[in-house]
Amino acid sequence: MQKDFHYYATYCAARIAGYSHEEGQEICYSAQLVDWCSATFLSKLKGPRAAATTQLQLELMEARTDLVGLQDITRIWASFHFLPYDLHAQVKRASRLYRSKYRLICRPNGALVRDTVELAAKRGTQAVGIAMHVLADTWAHRNFAGTPSLVINNTDAYFYELIDEGGQDLWRTVRFRHSPGAPDDLERGIYSNSVYQWSENSIMNLGHGRAGHLPDYSFIRYKYLPAWAGYEENFKDNPTEYFKAFCQMVRAMEYLRGGAPDFTVDSYAYEAVAPWAEEIRRILARRQPDACDDWRALAERIAGREIEDFDLEKYQAAYLAADRTEKDKTFLGAFFLAAMAHKSMVTNAIFRSGNLLAGFSVDFSAKGFRGIRDYRRLLEQEKGDETR
Repeated sequence: MQKDFHYYATYCAARIAGYSHEEGQEICYSAQLVDWCSATFLSKLKGPRAAATTQLQLELMEARTDLVGLQDITRIWASFHFLPYDLHAQVKRASRLYRSKYRLICRPNGALVRDTVELAAKRGTQAVGIAMHVLADTWAHRNFAGTPSLVINNTDAYFYELIDEGGQDLWRTVRFRHSPGAPDDLERGIYSNSVYQWSENSIMNLGHGRAGHLPDYSFIRYKYLPAWAGYEENFKDNPTEYFKAFCQMVRAMEYLRGGAPDFTVDSYAYEAVAPWAEEIRRILARRQPDACDDWRALAERIAGREIEDFDLEKYQAAYLAADRTEKDKTFLGAFFLAAMAHKSMVTNAIFRSGNLLAGFSVDFSAKGFRGIRDYRRLLEQEKGDETR
């Protein structure tokens, strides 16, 4: 997904779920910050490296693809953008490495979605925003994995999108090109993607890079033949799935705000969303590269006031000015702690499943500190939460 959904749509969902305007702004800011909190960003602020929630293109181009480098990539992308659906999925006649990669395929409504939402409970608006980003991406990034893999993430010439031609649905061949910086040509169905690399572990084969930005468009309906599915046709209907993602965010935030007793996967706040459903469906189906203006207009009607745009600089001065012992109390400090807690939860679940693609992990809340410097503060924060 992109800014239109992670920022403005998330604000709309937060307000429908009952959060105040100020809380909604903090939640959607945190959701969007997940796409910006890179090693470069953290280095500028002298923040904890373990809090990285994304990698910039330049960082990825320079990333190591040896075992340690691949584990670092997987910890970030599988945790925040391609949350695994089933860490114990069975695959017939498969090598251990392929089975490990297959088990990282992202889909909505897995056990880790429930764990993600429950972890955010009572941890502040930053944790709620991170959880909403992760939850939403399970719908947009369905069937791709947050680890480099040609066999899992590749696409081929059989790739079609379903378009409306004069009120009739027609299949049109999607044409991919590698043209960094060039906008996608929605009129002619030409989309930029990563360069084909035969190497299984090439960074070009991370996530949905081989399908370019296409899976992040809310209007897209497409089909292709993934190798992991035995080259059986796979159909994706983003307008329908994004609507479900929105309703699931509302349901999750009703729980996080205390308005629902629990959160279960595959549950949606259709009734709460109903007054806005028709307009939301129109926005999702509109064929446009960026729906920010539409979502912002809806957000301001729901709020009855102006919505601030995302400003990456907004909280940086306060974090930099804070004394070392007070940084965790700033907005960014709380975001970093929430990001580390979430990454620890996901990577520990991957490790406990017997999958080493995200490296070795320790459940800090159960085992205590085991020598990972960036997690010392996280452990102390956890102990503090337990005493309240």
